[in-house]
Amino acid sequence: MAPGQEPSMGQSIGPEAGESAYATMVARARSLLPQLRERAARTEELRHLPPETERDLHDAGLFRMLQPRRIGGAELDYVALIDCADLLGQADASVAWNFANLASHHWMLGMFDAKAQDLVWGRDADALIASSFIFPAGRAARVKGGYRLHGSWPFSSGVASCEWNMLASVVYSDDEADGIEYRIFLLPRSDYKVLDTWNVTGLRGTGSCDVEVREAFVADHMTVAVGELAGGPTPGSHVNPNPLYALPVFSLFPYVLSGVALGNAQACLDDYTEVARHRISTYNRAKLSDFQSTQIKIAEASAKIDAARLVMRSACIEAMEAARRGRIPDTATKTRYRRDGAFSVNLCTDAVSMLFAASGARGLFTTGVLQRQFRDAHAINSHLAFNFDAAGTNYGRVALGLPSENLTL
Repeated sequence: MAPGQEPSMGQSIGPEAGESAYATMVARARSLLPQLRERAARTEELRHLPPETERDLHDAGLFRMLQPRRIGGAELDYVALIDCADLLGQADASVAWNFANLASHHWMLGMFDAKAQDLVWGRDADALIASSFIFPAGRAARVKGGYRLHGSWPFSSGVASCEWNMLASVVYSDDEADGIEYRIFLLPRSDYKVLDTWNVTGLRGTGSCDVEVREAFVADHMTVAVGELAGGPTPGSHVNPNPLYALPVFSLFPYVLSGVALGNAQACLDDYTEVARHRISTYNRAKLSDFQSTQIKIAEASAKIDAARLVMRSACIEAMEAARRGRIPDTATKTRYRRDGAFSVNLCTDAVSMLFAASGARGLFTTGVLQRQFRDAHAINSHLAFNFDAAGTNYGRVALGLPSENLTL
């Protein structure tokens, strides 16, 4: 959200969350911005979150904002994930990315069997959980009491800080008639190996390393089928009845991270506007703020960012309201959520690219934040959830009466 701007309270986050708790969480996120900006360069150098940043997020309760209230979490509505990632992204996209990823896994754990929740949160309610939801990266087979899992997964963000990991895999059966199943497996750190592979140009501070699993046994209650997360009651519903834990997970998957793109773009716009207010042209000593082209760039970028924010928040609010009414979105709605999640992030990327180009040589200096905002914007946009060709194609298929090709919906 724009600096000083609170989310529209006319778009209610719902009675389950409570406006006071929500406002408190947003205020805590906002209070962290100065120190996160100061640490941004160091975060990139480390290639993971500095310990003090991780501690700040813990102390503010941000990681636990979607955790069930019965565990001591805030149990806020899903839209809070957009709003807080938006804020943190205005300081450092890498921090916002890891915050949103790790906070969303408390939400997802609330949908697992209660035994899994008790095992993780019974040991440590603050425990962080990493993930990699690339299903073809794993291979699982049914065995007595659970599954045998094997594979190597990329892009497990924040994994160095985590004691657990949610890994997606395809489950194969010896009986071809049974076909294959998509399932998520929850493993302790002792069951996987972290490979230091994260040497990248954007989102450098996220530590999104590879993880490797070699023939680990995973008990039934430590897994959940993707079909059980498609909307409506989940294995965890009897202990977590809040509609938050009945949302369709993979339909809303883009919105776990889309707020990061929003905050990064907002920061880029704010920085560009501030510089343009005072900067003098190198060639004719005219004020940049007097140039019509500068004015148009600010108008166009801000329109893209404001539109993206409206699209993102509206989808999350709509999904929560449907869950409160016990409605499961149909396939057309689910593909629309995916379409809009990708489209809104693309708007943010376009805004950053336009402002970077308009900034001229100033954006090339590594001492400035603009080059990082540009790199981070394109790193965010490279996530499969924001690939508009994929999301748009599937939406178009469904609109034309063809079956969805996204097997997670």
